[in-house]
Amino acid sequence: MRPLVYLCARPQQGAAAAEYESFRTAMRAKESELERWDLVAAPLPADALDRWRGFVVGGSPFNVTDPESTKTDIQRRVEADLARLAHEAADGRVAGLFTCYGIGVATRALGGEVTRAHPEDTGPTVVSLRPEAATDRLFGGLADRFEALTAHKEGVETLPAGAVLLATGDACPVQAYRVGERLYATQFHPEPTGRAFTERMAVYRDDGYFAASDYDAIAARVLAASLSEPPRVLRAFAQTF
Repeated sequence: MRPLVYLCARPQQGAAAAEYESFRTAMRAKESELERWDLVAAPLPADALDRWRGFVVGGSPFNVTDPESTKTDIQRRVEADLARLAHEAADGRVAGLFTCYGIGVATRALGGEVTRAHPEDTGPTVVSLRPEAATDRLFGGLADRFEALTAHKEGVETLPAGAVLLATGDACPVQAYRVGERLYATQFHPEPTGRAFTERMAVYRDDGYFAASDYDAIAARVLAASLSEPPRVLRAFAQTF
């Protein structure tokens, strides 16, 4: 069976390696079952759809709402590669799970709108499932409300045409959606443990997500959060596809 792949959009190699391990651990996958491809270092290979049966996309310091004039050539290429995969997944040719930064890329690629109107502070948030989630292959069986970790400066304002809203939140009204049967997107991070998230926070503590002086207080809230539900989305993705 062809493996799944984690597509890295993080320039920081340490954070990228840790994110891959978080995805692999949450999915309970061997390294041979979840490969890694660094989109920052190299373009998406031409044979991606033949090489991998599905992919997961994590976070990034990039934002799709960054002014085009400020985007580097690497960021533009990463977004173009992920946009191509969003169309492939929406059309059912590959399975894809876009998380955090990834949801913004997929939303814009498929005609939705992403704005800076729905940021969330770094740390735990409460995610509430919509009725449509009850029969979904990834979200069915999750608790109606659960804690998850977020840290983002932008959010989905308007869903792509045909998208099914699966989960919402008070500060960010689009926490998860599905397009077709094989494209999923979450604003929250489904992969990290609290400890892994605090280590990632340390990498980005000067990037404007939170005041550096608040690190210890935020880390305490993260470590106290109950994070049993989000990884179930990843395990269901790996098992379903």
